[in-house]
Amino acid sequence: MDLSSTIVYANGEFCRYEDAKVGLLTHGLQYGTGCFEGIRGYWIPEEDELFLVLVRDHYERLINSAKILTMTLPRSTDELIDITLELCRRNRFRSDVYIRPFMYKAAEDIGVRLHGVPDAMAICPVPFTAYLDTSRGLHVCVSSWRRADDTMAPPRAKITGLYVNSALAKSEAVQNGYDEAILLSHDGHVAEGSAENIFLVRRGVLYTPDPSQNVLEGCTRRAIMDIARDEFGMQIVERSIDRGELYCAEEVFFTGTAAGIAHVASIDRRVVGDGRIGQMTKSLGEFYDRIVTGREPRYEHWITRTYARDRMSVPLPATASAAAPA
Repeated sequence: MDLSSTIVYANGEFCRYEDAKVGLLTHGLQYGTGCFEGIRGYWIPEEDELFLVLVRDHYERLINSAKILTMTLPRSTDELIDITLELCRRNRFRSDVYIRPFMYKAAEDIGVRLHGVPDAMAICPVPFTAYLDTSRGLHVCVSSWRRADDTMAPPRAKITGLYVNSALAKSEAVQNGYDEAILLSHDGHVAEGSAENIFLVRRGVLYTPDPSQNVLEGCTRRAIMDIARDEFGMQIVERSIDRGELYCAEEVFFTGTAAGIAHVASIDRRVVGDGRIGQMTKSLGEFYDRIVTGREPRYEHWITRTYARDRMSVPLPATASAAAPA
């Protein structure tokens, strides 16, 4: 992916990707002292529009992640949303996109600490490429690596350094012939995938690990729980989940901003259900897809339109401007 001419936001201004430089000794690079978000944008050619999904939720979570690392976002949430929309417009995106806002400790020196280190922010948008192949069921394994515990570093924050934990689990899974990994918490309960939250269905009830299991409190996770409850009347239970429960589940699926909703066909070579996508997973996925592509008006507040402002600035035709108000 050639990003050299992509317009990004760094050091308080718009610039080309190749002109946004970070020093080799930057604290965030050397020690993993940064945090980030991922925002999806869905291109709708019929409307000539790019929908950004749950953008405010992501920035509000970034505020919390930054707070944990003693950093402060340089702009308000509303200002950051405006900057993000402007980035998409300046890049003239006419495709799905993935937007990566992040904060990092910006000092260029040696020394492990959080206090007394200046921070910086950047936002990088890129054309989206599929994170997981959701056209088929995923074959996953339970990782030998345990999910990082909150007593070590808080997993509910999207801290850059913590993703070494995810990278170890993901590579172990793929190199052993699987598509993805499931990590267990320090006490052996199900936590999440390497970069996704996890759900399972048993006897019509939707289960997911509660936040005490060191899961990231995902924006898509919360959205799916809202849809399951409000649209399908499902009972949702957040609690600790044993490894053996995974093998007995009728349906298992991952959720995430990049991953979307991806059904799991097997776990540790044990088939989930009949190996095909389950009815509840299918229904939730289809409904969520309708929301993010603007086909569910009641969920319009979940999406932010990128190019609507440009169209609003175009003068109305004389006949329209003279029309009586409705």
